Amino acid sequence: MTRAFVFPGQGAQTISMGKALAEAYPAAKAVFEEVDEALGESLSSLIWEGEIETLTLTQNAQPALMATSLAAMRALEAEGFAVTDAAFVAGHSLGEYSALAAAGAISVADTARLLRTRGEAMQKAVPVGVGAMAALLGLDFATVKDVAEEAAQGEVCQAANDNDPGQVVVSGHKDAVERAVEIAKEKGAKRAVLLPVSAPFHCALMAPAAEVMAEALDDVEIVAPAVPLVANVRASAVTDPALIRALLVEQVTGSVRWRESVAYMAAEGVTEMWEIGAGKALSGMVRRIEKSIACSAVGTPEDIAKLKG
Repeated sequence: MTRAFVFPGQGAQTISMGKALAEAYPAAKAVFEEVDEALGESLSSLIWEGEIETLTLTQNAQPALMATSLAAMRALEAEGFAVTDAAFVAGHSLGEYSALAAAGAISVADTARLLRTRGEAMQKAVPVGVGAMAALLGLDFATVKDVAEEAAQGEVCQAANDNDPGQVVVSGHKDAVERAVEIAKEKGAKRAVLLPVSAPFHCALMAPAAEVMAEALDDVEIVAPAVPLVANVRASAVTDPALIRALLVEQVTGSVRWRESVAYMAAEGVTEMWEIGAGKALSGMVRRIEKSIACSAVGTPEDIAKLKG
């Protein structure tokens, strides 16, 4: 079987995620300690014992989800699995940073600091209440692009996340996104709902955050990943550090091309994907994109025991 490791994005966070891994594996615990030290605060206490509202704040959720994914990766490594067992790594939005850290392209400490910066910059880019995101279910990507263009009316409205064949997320100015919801319903969407997010991610309104990330990434060492990264904005494999740096900046305002990324990996012979970290959202998307790919969630010691057989 040809395997890929995939890493979840925002929305997968839960209180106590990764705690069982940290208790079972010293290498997993060390990841949380490294992230705490890099940020100069006990993020692990928030993850394991805090309030979900605080954990869900973008600047906390992003490094927290990465820490949980890397803890799972270290636990796998302790059991004899390696990142090089995979043909590719990929991640959904912030998960791309987790993928790069897992593949050794960016240090865990640098990744934690980058994600804290990214979360804060994305939050500050648009005043609360000005932007919105909505999930449009039951329409394909081409139709949603048309919906977004029709809804824009001089404002920003873009297809932000192409998640799977029947789920596309639009992002932009709140009024434009609300118009997109109504237009989508007229065009036969099964459901069209505003998402409970704090900012309109992956659209042109995030340009100020992209500038911040360009500066932050300039100060960070990036090396070639141990296995190729299937990049969100390209939906194809990259290994060149300079290109990875540029794509991470582009990713802030660009679409997450997840459906195409999974299709690309399937075309390259991937038959198995392990979702490394919190939740099972990506596994659900993968099954809807490519039924032939077997999915496994890797977020607890029990999950790892199953993989060992």
